[in-house]
Amino acid sequence: MLAIYKREIQSYFFTASAYVFMGVFLALGSVFYAVGNLAAQSSDLLGLLWNMGYLWMLLTPILTMHTYAGERKSRTDQLLFTSPVSLTGIVAGKFLAGVTVLLGAVALSGVYVLVTALYGRVYPGEVLCGYLGFLLQGCAFLAIDQLISARCRAPVTAAVWSLGVNLALWLLDVLNSAVSLTLVNRILSALSLYMRAAPFQEGQLSLANILYFVAVIVLMQFFTVRTLDARRWSA
Repeated sequence: MLAIYKREIQSYFFTASAYVFMGVFLALGSVFYAVGNLAAQSSDLLGLLWNMGYLWMLLTPILTMHTYAGERKSRTDQLLFTSPVSLTGIVAGKFLAGVTVLLGAVALSGVYVLVTALYGRVYPGEVLCGYLGFLLQGCAFLAIDQLISARCRAPVTAAVWSLGVNLALWLLDVLNSAVSLTLVNRILSALSLYMRAAPFQEGQLSLANILYFVAVIVLMQFFTVRTLDARRWSA
């Protein structure tokens, strides 16, 4: 797994993927911070993290489009299938490499906290709780999009499908707000990656929602392993 992890990290930083992801993430995050905090003279960092949560659906396809679809297009996936590393190790290594890049972007966004602390009041417990939910939400999107990449033949196709699925998950929230049926609202809220992150963005540590995000990540990784296993035997 460690060898796969190192290989993926090199792939991210020897190409433009990591730099584009982090650059766009910080650029858009800075716009949100300038408008919602600096211009409004607000120290509401939890509100900032809620708004930045929508960046995951737009940007995680950049990290995942080459993860498996790129290997398949360049035919290097056969090297992975014949390597001494198990499929579980391959999937875990690739996922952890993506999480590392994601963590780097989140760490750099800490400059917003430092600036706010210089000119306003920051509550560390609330901010850490908000960042936990923000990070778990990002990892869930990453796991979903990597599964999509594993099922696609080309990186562009993977990016388009990932963006489409991510937008569909967002539209579920729009539908939830438009429908007034109690049962439907409960089902959509239970499935929503945004509603599950809401308690964290209110400064509340929710064990149930932590377990939900972990379950989504593990389930998506399991399906990714099964997808690769099916491809290996059909090749």
